[in-house]
Amino acid sequence: MLKPLHLLFAVCAATLLPLPVSAQGVEITGTLKAIHARKAIRIGFARDAYPMSFLADNGEAQGYSIDLCRRIAEDAGKAVGLDPLKIEYVPVTLDERFDAVASGKIDIECATSTITLGRLEKVDFTSMSFVDGGSLLVKKGSAIHNVASLVDETVAVIPGTTSDKALRVALAKSFVNAKVIEVRNHGDGLAAVESGKATAYASDRIILVGLLVKSSQPGAFELAPGQFSYEPYGFVVRRGDADFRLLANRTLARLYRSDAIGRIFDKWFGKLGKPGDVLVLMYALNALPE
Repeated sequence: MLKPLHLLFAVCAATLLPLPVSAQGVEITGTLKAIHARKAIRIGFARDAYPMSFLADNGEAQGYSIDLCRRIAEDAGKAVGLDPLKIEYVPVTLDERFDAVASGKIDIECATSTITLGRLEKVDFTSMSFVDGGSLLVKKGSAIHNVASLVDETVAVIPGTTSDKALRVALAKSFVNAKVIEVRNHGDGLAAVESGKATAYASDRIILVGLLVKSSQPGAFELAPGQFSYEPYGFVVRRGDADFRLLANRTLARLYRSDAIGRIFDKWFGKLGKPGDVLVLMYALNALPE
């Protein structure tokens, strides 16, 4: 009888162990509990989404989205009593990013994910982090100015993205007969245009700007002036975890209320000019008061 009794006492003692609490004395649950247990936050990022989220030459994750998420990580560390908090950067692909968050492989995905109602069935999002739109990258001097110009042309796109869906809808609405070919990543999209395999590459405008900046021949390409979609970005978090989402939104709101967001914008986009009216409005609308 002694062994079962010892087992019973051990189980009872385990159930009486104090649960982790935040710096404010509130019980830690969900993502924050996982962060506290591993003493690190796992940030998912894209390798090739310059200047939003990318793997720099020094082997580190960098970008506008990464800088915002570092601020979220700082606040998460303070909330669980780990200051500074270790950050583990985990590269994720467009195909696996949402599963990586839902499964707990990463705590938050910080790249260029567009908030959609369909995606909210599987994951959740923070407040908006950026506003963009779908556009076309073409060769310099091209006659392609918008989706309507793609009659009998070939356009490349990454399958399953919001750009892919919006492009096909825009083509249908414009009654444009264009051939759509699929590419694996942004680099392949640029290569398709460079080689003549495609007349245009469709993606979010800021990603296309990044491709131009990083290209070995930036003067050989340009962006079509027209846009075919609305892309509100947010950081991906797990569904049903209100505490972690609130922490992330508090961080973003505080950034948007301060001049810190201006410095981060200038760091990554300053050479492109000031933020547009839509982005300024997005910052204002998401600078929620405490």
